[in-house]
Amino acid sequence: MGFKTKTCNHLENLDPQNIKKDDSYECAECIKTGDNWVHLRTCQQCGVTLCCDSSPNKHASNHYINHKHSVVISAEPNEKWAWCYEHKTFKKY
Repeated sequence: MGFKTKTCNHLENLDPQNIKKDDSYECAECIKTGDNWVHLRTCQQCGVTLCCDSSPNKHASNHYINHKHSVVISAEPNEKWAWCYEHKTFKKY
């Protein structure tokens, strides 16, 4: 029996053809304050790219908390996955 990943409607309805990508490889909020980040995530509702939870400021998670934009994708090169903060679910695409 294989491992089945839990998913949600947000990720089931995610269309790889319409995924928002930001070509600038930087956290929009860390740039303002001169801070550093570890990895980047792009919000699929508004398109902003922010730092992950391994980064000191956790801007992507804070963006979800403040704006309720549930889905982010990895903005890292060669990574093709999405995360839903609301349902704590993951999907490769």
